[in-house]
This record gives sequence, C-alpha cells and structure tokens, in this order.
Amino acid sequence: MLNSESLSSTPLWSPSKERIADSCMREFADYCQQREDQEFGDYDALHKWSVGQPDAFWSALWDFSGVIGVKGERLLVDGDKMPGAHFFPDAQISFAENMLRNTGVEPAIIFRGEDKVRSSMSWDELHVLVSRLQQAFVANGIKSGDRIAAMVPNMPEALACMIAANSIGAIWSSCSPDFGIQGVLDRFGQIEPVLFVACDGYWYNGKKIDVAAKLAEIVPELSARKTVLLSYLGEADEISRSLPNTVSLDGFIEAFSPKPVIFERLPFEHPLYILFSSGTTGVPKCIVHGQGGVLLQHLKEHKLHCGIRPGERVFYFTTCGWMMWNWLVTGLAAQATVMLYDGSPFYPDGAAIFDYAEQEKFDFFGTSAKFIDAVRNEGRRPFETHDLSSVKTIASTGSPLSPENFSFVYDGIKRDVHLASVSGGTDIVACFVAAVPWNPVYSGEIQGAALGMSAQVWNDDAEPVHEEKGELVCTTPFPSMPLEFWNDEDGSKYRGAYFERFDNIWCHGDFAEWTANGGMVIHGRSDATLNPGGVRIGTAEIYNQVEQMPEIEEALCIGQSWEHDTRVVLFVRLANGVKFNEDLILAIKMKIRTGASPRHVPAKIVEVSDIPRTKSGKITELAVRDIVHGRSVKNKEALANPEALDLYADLEELRS
Repeated sequence: MLNSESLSSTPLWSPSKERIADSCMREFADYCQQREDQEFGDYDALHKWSVGQPDAFWSALWDFSGVIGVKGERLLVDGDKMPGAHFFPDAQISFAENMLRNTGVEPAIIFRGEDKVRSSMSWDELHVLVSRLQQAFVANGIKSGDRIAAMVPNMPEALACMIAANSIGAIWSSCSPDFGIQGVLDRFGQIEPVLFVACDGYWYNGKKIDVAAKLAEIVPELSARKTVLLSYLGEADEISRSLPNTVSLDGFIEAFSPKPVIFERLPFEHPLYILFSSGTTGVPKCIVHGQGGVLLQHLKEHKLHCGIRPGERVFYFTTCGWMMWNWLVTGLAAQATVMLYDGSPFYPDGAAIFDYAEQEKFDFFGTSAKFIDAVRNEGRRPFETHDLSSVKTIASTGSPLSPENFSFVYDGIKRDVHLASVSGGTDIVACFVAAVPWNPVYSGEIQGAALGMSAQVWNDDAEPVHEEKGELVCTTPFPSMPLEFWNDEDGSKYRGAYFERFDNIWCHGDFAEWTANGGMVIHGRSDATLNPGGVRIGTAEIYNQVEQMPEIEEALCIGQSWEHDTRVVLFVRLANGVKFNEDLILAIKMKIRTGASPRHVPAKIVEVSDIPRTKSGKITELAVRDIVHGRSVKNKEALANPEALDLYADLEELRS
C-alpha cells in the first residue's frame, strides 16, 4: 500500500482565484455567511460549522438547493445518538419529484452502449415514460413500501423505472445482468420483490450476452408477481413469451397514455433504495436507505463538492450493481444531464470512454482508480489523442488512487483539471472524504472530509490521530445513515456492523491516515470484506459456490494488496484423492463466475493442507490475511490450530 511518508508537499494542481470565486461552494458559503452572520473564509471554517451545527447546515443546504417539499419545523431530533438521530422528522418530500424538476426538450439522459447504440431522452420524454410506468405499476397493484428489484444494464429505461417506483413510494433495488443466478437470488430473495425488472441481454467486450437461460432459473424462484423485460437486444418480446407472468416493457405500458406524473410525498426517512454489501459470513446484507438522506447528500456532493451546475453533463462509469449508479442518477435533481454507458470501457480499442467524453462534452468525468491504472498501463495518453477541454473535474473512487496515477491524470489525461479522489461506500451511499474545490490536490491524497461529515481517524484507544494510521470513523450523525438492515428486527446486525468497535461512533472499516497536507490516505479495508477494483465482495458469496464442488473440502478467501488495488486469493483444501491442476483451477473459476459474478473470480487459487479455525470452529480470514501481508497475528491463542498459519507465510504463488 501507499507509504504516506513519500507524499509530496508540492501540489499537483491548485484552483485559480477565479475558479474559487466562481464555485458553487463559494456561493453556498456566501449564502450561509448571510444566513448565520459568521465568516466562512476557508474550507476548514465552513466544514467546522457544518459538523458543529448539523441542524443549521443541513437546513441551509435544503434551502440553497431548492429541495421541493415541506421541510417541517423540527430539523434534527436526538442528534447525539448513532444510530437513533432523525433529520427533518416532520418533512414530506418525493425523491422522484425532485428528480423530475425540469421539463423541456433538452436532454435529461444521454446513453451510449458498447455496441455503438446512442440515444437521448429529453426531460419531457422522461416525464412521459415515468408517467406510463407509474400508471402500469399502480394498475398491477404495486403500492408504497413494495419492493421492485431489477437486474438491468445501465440504460435510460432502468433509471425511468427507478423514478417511477419512488413516485408511488415503492423501494428500488438493482444489480447488473452479469451477476450469476445465485448472486441474484441471494440478494433479491431476501427482500421479496413484487415486481422483477430484467433485460433481454447485453453487450460486453464485443460479445452479445443472452440471459434467457439465466432468467428461466431466476424468475420462478422469486416472489415477484410479474417480470418486465427491458429490450436492449431487441428480443424482449420473444423471451417474455417463454417465461411465466412476463411481459416486455412495451407490452407493460402500452395501455397507458401519458399524463402528469403524480408525486406521493412521504416522510424524509421513507425507504428509497435497498443496496447490498456483504460481510464475511452469510448472504449479503440488505441496507435500506431513506429518500431524504440520499437526496440531500447527493445534492451536496454534486453541487458543492463537484461543482455541477444545471445543464452540465455528468458521467460516472458504473453498473446498476454499484452504489455509484445511485449517486450518478441523482444528477437529475441537480438539473444536470446524466450520461450513461453500458459495456466494457476497453472495447474495441481502449478509447471508448474518452471518445464518449470528447463527442458529448462531459463536464464531470467519474471513474474508478482501476480504470485510470489500466489506461496508464496500456500506454494511452488521452491528453494527446482526445479533446477533453470541456472536462472540469475527474473523479476517482472504488479503491485508493496511487500517487503514480495521480501524476498520470495530469501528465496523460488533462493538465488543468480538478482531480477528485473520493471515498465513502454502499453503507452510506455517499462520501466521508471528498473533493474540496477550494483546496490544492496533492499526490495520493483525498482532499478532505465532506461537509456535514465529522470524519476522523482514531487509534485503538479511541483517540483521534493525525499522521498516524487508524480506523476511519464518523463522530456525529448524518442523514444518509442507513435506516436499517432488511430483516434485522432488533437492529443488532446494523449496530454490529458500524457501532460495535466504538460506542455511538460510526466505524467504517477503512484503515486511514490524515497527512501533513490536511488530506487523507486510505490504506485499505480494515475488516475482512474483499474490495477488488472497488467492488465490495463478501467471502461467503465465494464459499457458497466452491463448497458445492465435491473436489473442495473447504476454502478460505482473502484480499491481497496488489498493484495499488486488492486481488482476491482463494485457498482450497481438497477432498481426498483430488489432484490440484489447471483443469481444477478453471473449473473453480467457472463455478464462481457463473454462480456469483465475474467480479468474484479469484486472481489466485492456492492449494493448502489445513485452514486455521477459531476454537468455536470459524475459519479465520483476518489472521490469514495478516500472515500473507507479513503482519503478526495478535490473538493466536484464540485459534484451535495456530500452527496452520505457518502454511500461509511467504508463499511463492503470491509473489507474482
């Protein structure tokens, strides 16, 4: 991982005085200065106020952003409790109403697919589609609180379905169509959707991917009363005829003529999304997010931290299975044009995303650290091949962006650009540390804590530290804290996930450090959750697949720090008489790919003769991960077979 001692004190980029003066952040600070009668001359002062007076800050953000709805009298109740704080408990809003605040013929959404399809949907056209979907949902008996689950490409119709769901108070949950059958069922099976939205296929890496066989197994297993197929390959009508209670999108809405969308205003904490984040055991956790918290957090990040203005074009490379999709699409509430892409970013020649940025004139270009690293490793220099003059901000998240890739952005992509490395997660569907448009960019560092987020680094004694590694925590409540975990009746799983380490303090599970420059370095995950390419993966999802194979007696999975990212390493203990060879390795990878998703496939599979366990019989991933990384194991006495750890030390297979 990154050695913070090597960080430079010379910025890679600094905003001009004109850029600072013209920023949305400056407009907000001036607004708050008049409102609060105090000076906010720099970011530190603004941030200090935002976390010290959270009721005043979030209320000011509501008004500054022009949130549509009724705010109510009370701004924050039980603001000293985590969990337990409630923002705007008297408010009545509709997330969908704020998303559809614009009308007209200007594009709300521009879509490009890997197969070169290009489409545009105006604000008026989006209203029409949402209206027809809303009517169809109601006609099919869908009501507030019902779940709509989707396995869909990142296409405009998916976004319209989400908005229509929220317009009547239904809860949206999505994944991408490359998930395996069990991966889909492990997620959506828990939340019992009344409607399942899927697709007829998708394109990836030059290949047309048919999902008909996958749907034939998924649809009968879900509780959904009906399945609606979006048409990407032009085969939705044909496939729908082969599945029970299934109809194409065109067939689903054909009986309904456009009329004004009816927005049901509901409480601030009414559920909007269920997102999935896996721990190390069991099926993925179902994280329930409220509409008001998501709306305010995203308006803050889009408008203030990213400087996005009405009419600008906002892109983030994502799928519908990553929380960055949920972040991206809220750009509509900031009155921006949302730019969608589906497919491989490197097909056919590695320039697809930069072609898109140049031709459609992105203002904001968001991607993953892994993508930037891949562009650099391919020897590409978009600075020399593409006109990216429209791009004001390049954002990176998913995993830490290395110093080499910070430099590459400025040397190889664009010289005068705000490089915004950010970090947060599915757990909060937002950022703890984010872009600060007033401050310089230093190599390898995230610029600072986001407004309203009291992000600190604590040592094991619960003391805040600087220039020292520790746990990333948040010491005060914020509105996008999860409402609950689905099917967590007493809240014990929710509290255990974030508040067990430090009482009444959110502990995020990142190993982090504040630097001398005032920025933050994320050194990786501090728990056992895997994070390859920024996509959080629970080891249980991998175990669920390999343990079905008779050749595998048992397995243990960890994330190994590798080339500025994390790679998945799977250790397997084989059944008697089974030979470890290339055929078995391929069979294991295929099982995981088809049963979970391509992202779950290990980079390395290593045979071992024993797997360490605690005295209670649980395998100990954290201890193995420490040994693989050359760190000592603090609590060997808790292990039933501590000698097994020696099998994982200094393995030749993990040096390449």
